[in-house]
Amino acid sequence: MYAGLWRILPGPWPVKLLIVLVLIAAALYGLFFYVFPWVATNFVPDDGVIDAAVALR
Repeated sequence: MYAGLWRILPGPWPVKLLIVLVLIAAALYGLFFYVFPWVATNFVPDDGVIDAAVALR
């Protein structure tokens, strides 16, 4: 997959590297500022504490 992506990018390897780094940065930006906050508001994890009195019943 990565070799195919590397082959279709234009330019010599320094330009390809720059394009890949920009694409990775854009993906991380999108995840941190749009996807992760949306998931945090829609996913409410349960309280991970187990009450000892309830566990012994």
